[in-house]
Amino acid sequence: MFREDDLLSSAPLVFGIGQCSLDYIGLISSYPPPDVKCEFTDLVIQGGGPAASAMVALKRWGLDVHLAGVVGDDDFGKQIRNFLVAENIDTTGLVVRPQRQSQFAFIVSEPSLARRTIFWQRPTGEELKPDEINTDILLQSSALHIDGLYTEACLWACRRAKDAGIPVILDAGTLRDGMTDIIRLSDCVVTSEVFSNAFSETHPDTCLKLAGMGVKLAGVTLGSKGYIALADGRWIQKDAYRVKAIDTTGCGDAFHAGLTYGIVVGWSAEQSLDLGAWAAAMVSTKMGGRTGIPSLIELKNKFKTGS
Repeated sequence: MFREDDLLSSAPLVFGIGQCSLDYIGLISSYPPPDVKCEFTDLVIQGGGPAASAMVALKRWGLDVHLAGVVGDDDFGKQIRNFLVAENIDTTGLVVRPQRQSQFAFIVSEPSLARRTIFWQRPTGEELKPDEINTDILLQSSALHIDGLYTEACLWACRRAKDAGIPVILDAGTLRDGMTDIIRLSDCVVTSEVFSNAFSETHPDTCLKLAGMGVKLAGVTLGSKGYIALADGRWIQKDAYRVKAIDTTGCGDAFHAGLTYGIVVGWSAEQSLDLGAWAAAMVSTKMGGRTGIPSLIELKNKFKTGS
């Protein structure tokens, strides 16, 4: 349930570390076979990336955010920064690598099947380094939100956060090298189906395995099937909100943003997961990962009665 005093006069700060991307998203009726031309429509160009889009959502919901990441000095990097600045995101932690290319994605969505295909390029610059993280801001934060892309920087930040009693929320989309070390320093880990399938035999096993590694809130998002989670020994499972999905880009980012919001303002695991699921569903009804992020007013209206 939303309460006005959940947001204090001085808004809590969330420190984000992770991917910043420029996304080109288009609609297709169906994915083509090889050597066949396919026309796409409804082109949307906007910023993306799991951590970056989560910070956008949290900022729209009234929290202060700081984003640490890497872009190149190319035009894509300028657009990524401009999209973040337009959302009043603190981008002082966004490091520009000279003569390097920024992360870029081309995404085609198939509304009839509620799925999308992503073609992406990693940033070509050096990864974010620990000494490029603003420690003072990190230690003032109410939560650390990461996607695990910059392993060394994430591990360093996680250790500092743990020492300071700051909760660590990991958006585990892909099982990368070093991810298990990051998990052991995280309080909340919700994985994608892809991650879970690579991590364990079943989704409940993934939750149990994560809990055994010290994670307090472990879960797996299941797309249109909702999610399953294990919080302090109790199972939580819920179907997805029923909506007409157009584009699923950014749904996981919104889910994790809702989870982080709930943790920061002191909601229960059930409420935090429900906010994440609802935000993800709302995002899927619009093109692009940020267009459908619900407003703070919509969030208040949805959760003031706990419905």
